[in-house]
Amino acid sequence: MGLTIGVDIGGTKIAAGVVDEEGNILSTHKVPTPGTPEAIVDAIAAAVEGARAGHEIVGVGIGAAGYVNRQRSTVYFAPNIDWRQEPLKEKVEARVGLPVVVENDANAAAWGEYKFGAGKGHRNVICITLGTGLGGGIIIGNKLRRGHFGVAAEFGHIRMVPDGLLCGCGSQGCWEQYASGRALVRYAKQRANATPENAEVLLSLGDGTPDGIEGKHISMAARQGDPVAVDSYRELARWAGAGLADLASLFDPSAFIVGGGLSDEGELVLEPIRKSYKRWLVGGNWRPVADVIAAQLGNKAGLVGAADLAREPDPIM
Repeated sequence: MGLTIGVDIGGTKIAAGVVDEEGNILSTHKVPTPGTPEAIVDAIAAAVEGARAGHEIVGVGIGAAGYVNRQRSTVYFAPNIDWRQEPLKEKVEARVGLPVVVENDANAAAWGEYKFGAGKGHRNVICITLGTGLGGGIIIGNKLRRGHFGVAAEFGHIRMVPDGLLCGCGSQGCWEQYASGRALVRYAKQRANATPENAEVLLSLGDGTPDGIEGKHISMAARQGDPVAVDSYRELARWAGAGLADLASLFDPSAFIVGGGLSDEGELVLEPIRKSYKRWLVGGNWRPVADVIAAQLGNKAGLVGAADLAREPDPIM
C-alpha cells in the first residue's frame, strides 16, 4: 500500500514518522506537546505535515494513550489528556487530508514488535510494556485482538490485590501499582528508609536520602550489587511474573514480549521475571512454557506499529 505515517503522542513531544512496509522509518518530525486537547490536534497535524514533506503518503496511524473504540476513530477516554468521546480521526483527517486511524498506543507498540521486532516468527504473543505504568497488547492467530468495544488488553488495571494500593484510575490493587517504574521507585524508597545500611550505593547516587531516589539510580546501584536496589528489582519481578502466569492461563501465547523503559535493563529485570513466571505458572513443571523476551524496537515501536496499522482497511478484532 505504500508509505504511511505513524504518530506517537508523548507527554512532552509528538513524533510523526514516515514508515515503509518493512517497518523502516524514512523521516521524522517532532513538535512539543501542547496543553489543551484542541491544540494537540493541531500539533498532530503539524507533525504529520512536517514528516510527509517529499513523500507520497497513503494514510496516518495515531497511537493514543487511552481507550479507543473498535472503529479506530474515537478516543473514549484518555487519562492524561482531556479527551472524552473525542472524534480524533475526524478532526485530524480534516486537517491533513489523509485517511487516519486511531489506535491505543500500547496496542500500536505491540503490533510493531510483532511485525518488525521481537515477535517476528510468532503467531500468538502477548506484549506488556513496563514503564511508568503497565500496558500491553494481544496478538492471537496473527491478529491484534481489541475486544468487542475496542478496549481490551488494559493489563495494568487488572486487579491483583483486593483493596490494595490506590491506582490513578480510581480502583485499588491494580497490577501496575506493583509492576511498573513507579512501583520500583516505591520499593527502593521503602527499603532504603528501613535499612539504609543496605542502600549505601543507592543513596550515594541521589541526594543521600530515600526521597531522592530515582529510577536511574536503582538501575545503576543494582548493577553494582547494592542489596536494596537488587531486592527492589526482585520485588517488581515477582509481581510481573505472577501477572504473566495469569495471562498464560488466559491466552497461552508462545512468547511474552516485555517492552517499556524497564526492559532496557535487559536480564537484570527479565531473568527474575522468568523465574517468577515459572514459579506461579499452573502446572509449570509439566507443560510448555512461553518464552519471556525483550522488545527490540524501543521507543520506536509505537510509531512503527501505528503506521503499519494504518495500512489495515478494517479493524482487526
